Amino acid sequence: MAAPPEITIKDLTGDWVMNKTLSDDVDAVLTLQGIGWFKRKAISLATVTLHVNQYNGDGALTHIDIKQTATGGIQGTSEIRTLDWKAREHVDHIFGKLAGQSRWVTLDIVDDEFQKEEWLEGDEEVGGPNGEKHVQSFVRNDEAGWTASQIWGFAILPDGKRYYTRRVVVQKGDEILKVRLVYNWQGKQ
Repeated sequence: MAAPPEITIKDLTGDWVMNKTLSDDVDAVLTLQGIGWFKRKAISLATVTLHVNQYNGDGALTHIDIKQTATGGIQGTSEIRTLDWKAREHVDHIFGKLAGQSRWVTLDIVDDEFQKEEWLEGDEEVGGPNGEKHVQSFVRNDEAGWTASQIWGFAILPDGKRYYTRRVVVQKGDEILKVRLVYNWQGKQ
C-alpha cells in the first residue's frame, strides 16, 4: 500500500514491506557486497519487512531503529541510526563488520544524480530540523572493500502513488551499482 500523506520522513515509525515489483533487483548489488549465492537466493524469495521506530533523544538528535524480518519471522539485519553523521561500527550477520553514519540532508549536497531523481520536495515532506526532506546513510565495509550510500525519502512512482523510497549506490573498486528500493506502508503496530 502506498504511504498516506501524514506519514513522512519526519516519522517513519511503523511497518514497511519491500515492494519487489517497484524495487530494482538487488542480486548484483549483493554479489558485489560478497553475499554468497545461497543467502542471495533466500533474500530474493523472502518478503522483507522493516519494523521502524523513529524518535528524538540525546539532545534532540533523531534516531531511527529498524529491525528487519523476512518471511516466516526470520531475523534480518538491524539498522540503528543516529542522525549526527558520526561513524559507528557494528557487526551484521549478513554484511559483516561495518562502519556507518547517517544524517538529515538536502539534495544540493548529494553528488550522485541517480540519488537526486524522483523525490517529492514540497513543504509537507520536511522532516529534519533545518528543513531537510531526506536522510542520507553511508556504510563502509573495509574487509570486503565496498561502500554503500543511501538517500531516503518519498517519491511518486509511475503508478501515481506515493512511496517511501531509498536510492542506493554501492561501490567496490571501480564497479558502481545503483538500485531503487520501494516500500509499502503496512501501518503502525
